Order: sequence, then structure tokens, then C-alpha cells
Amino acid sequence: MAQAAPAPAKSILIVDDTPINLGVISGALKDSYRTKVATNGEKALSIASGEEKPDLILLDVMMPEMDGYEVCRRLKANPDTRDIPVIFLTGQTGTDDETKGFEVGAVDYIHKPFSEAVVKARVRTHLMLREAHEQIAKQLVAINIELEMARQIQLSILPRSTPKLQGLDIVASYIPMTSVAGDFYDFIIVDEKRVGILVADVSGHGLPSALIASMLQVALTAQASHAADPARVLSGLNQALCGKFEHNFVTAAYVFVDMEKKMMTYAGAGHPPVLFWRSSAGKVSEVLENGLFLGQFPEATYASLQLPVEAGDRSVLYTDGIPETKNASEEEFGTKRFMQFMQKNHSLPVDQFADGLLDELSRWSGQPRGQGQQDDITVLTIEFKNS
Repeated sequence: MAQAAPAPAKSILIVDDTPINLGVISGALKDSYRTKVATNGEKALSIASGEEKPDLILLDVMMPEMDGYEVCRRLKANPDTRDIPVIFLTGQTGTDDETKGFEVGAVDYIHKPFSEAVVKARVRTHLMLREAHEQIAKQLVAINIELEMARQIQLSILPRSTPKLQGLDIVASYIPMTSVAGDFYDFIIVDEKRVGILVADVSGHGLPSALIASMLQVALTAQASHAADPARVLSGLNQALCGKFEHNFVTAAYVFVDMEKKMMTYAGAGHPPVLFWRSSAGKVSEVLENGLFLGQFPEATYASLQLPVEAGDRSVLYTDGIPETKNASEEEFGTKRFMQFMQKNHSLPVDQFADGLLDELSRWSGQPRGQGQQDDITVLTIEFKNS
């Protein structure tokens, strides 16, 4: 097998208007590196921005016409050269002088008169640091590519649309905190009059939570045969998840809507309460029937409750990213404000209601929608209409 060619020696650009200094530094580095020299700032900028860019620049501070500070500023202002590390060469030892150098982008100083050992050590150190930074940058690119792939996969397991049942409108809003999220929602469509609706929230954030959320799709599909029994659905999900992970848990709310019987049956697992606007009463109430969260207690049991529904009623399932959204004073939006918003805006069409809620959260947090949020946000709004 042919051996790979050795990597070419690193290239060092030495910038100094004093020939003796150029000679001393070039002599110290020539056995280990390829060196280029420039005697003024313009020439240095030309070489640095050329096709074969130096890996590091040793730059004299005090030069006529254009001093080292200005050369460094221009290097850092140019996207093609801003990542090249610059070490200043100087006879000045004042703190203010060094501070100014760091402010314009230098990474280090070498003081005159030059010590050959110091020059070699500083150059070697900063070349190693640059290699490390480049390696980290490559790894970040690879990670971001993988995260984007994970995001696409996760989005593919979420429903592409909401079920269309006569007399029922469902609007789903899903805003992940990061590329991938721990929130999940899905449906079990029984027939044209009956549907099961699940909203779940995996503790934590990022890939671990997203992987667990993806497990919920398979687990929910396995509950299709008893979709009309929310307590049994949650029990089945819990059994499917227990033993699969140690440090996370899942909260969930599941409702089964039967438009023929005009009934909504609900069960929860450590999840925020369902909010319910009852048109005949003209008010919003919390509906809560919670058992233990999913994935940690194999013996957990769940119960369900039934609510008759009629045209004009509205139900909202959501994850805790909504009530826990904070403003600049670290005050949470809270369930009470959520209920007040629902009370005030119950007459809005269901899609406008969902958008209005997200806009309200944006105003509360002072962040554009989908930016700077502290948790994943999922909300499913269910509108009961005349059949």
C-alpha cells in the first residue's frame, strides 16, 4: 500500500521593516516552516489575501505608513484573512500597548530582542490552537448536518395534516426550542366520526428527548385497537416506554372524541390540564385527570373522565412550554393568563386563535416567534361545530 504524502510544512508570514529582524526570525523558523516576508503593511495584506494564505502571521507593531495595528484591523475585517492568527512583534512592554493589540485581534505578543526558543514556542502553540479550532469547526459542521437530518426525520414522524371529521376542526402548532424537540403529537383515526388525540412532552431537550419522542409514534400506533379508552392508551404507552431509558420521563394528555355520541373522553399522565371553553356556560375551565408520568413506573394506573360536547365548545391540549414562557422579569405566562386569553378570544376562528396565542406568547417573552424560547411549544386546538 502506498504511503500518504507528508503534509506540507506550515507557512509563516513575517512582517517587519527591519531586515535584521526578518533574518533572525526567518532563521529561527526555516527548518520547521515555510516562511514568507514582507517589509510593509500593504505587502503583508497582499500576501495574506493571496491564493496561498499563511497559516500564521508575525507582525511588527511599529512600521512606517501603516502600523501593525492597522494591518491587523484590515486582516480581521476581511473574511478571507480574519481567521489567520496574528502575533505582534514589539519592543513595547506597556499594558496599554498590549491591550490595544488584543483589541484589534492579535492572539499573542513576542517581545524584542527576540529569543529563538520563545519564537518557536509561540508559533508552535498558536499553530496547534488553530488546528484545534479548525477541527472543532469541522466537527460542528458535521454535528449541524446530523442535527438537520434528525430534524427532518423528526418532522417526518409528525402528522402532515390534522384529521378532517365532520363537525370538528383541529389546528396543531408545533415550535421546537432547538433543531430537534421532545414534544410530540399524533392522532389515531378510528373512522369519520371518532379520533384519538395525543400530546406528549419528554423531559429535557435535544437529541435524547427527540429520540424518546420518536418512540411514541410506534407506541401510540400499537394502542389503535383500544383508542376509545384513554386510560388504557396511556397505560399501554407507559408499558411500552418503561425500561427504555433512565434519566427522562414523558408527560402526556390523550383525548378521544366521539362526534356521534357528542363526547370527549380524557386522561392525563403528569401533564398540564386541558383547557375547555364551554359555550353554554360562557367560561373556560381546567380539566384534569392525571396519573403518573410515563416511562418510569411500570405499575402506574390511569383513569379517564368524560365530557359532553356541543357546537361552540373548544378544547386546547398543550405542553408546558406555553405556561412556562417567561418575560424579561422571569415571570411565567402561567395557566391563568392562558385561560384569560382563551376567554377573551373564544370567538376567533380556530386557526386565528392558535396564531393569536403564539403572538401573545411572543409579546410576553419579548422574542420573535420561534426564537429565544426556553422550551418546546406544542398546542392543539379542537373546535366543536355543528355536524
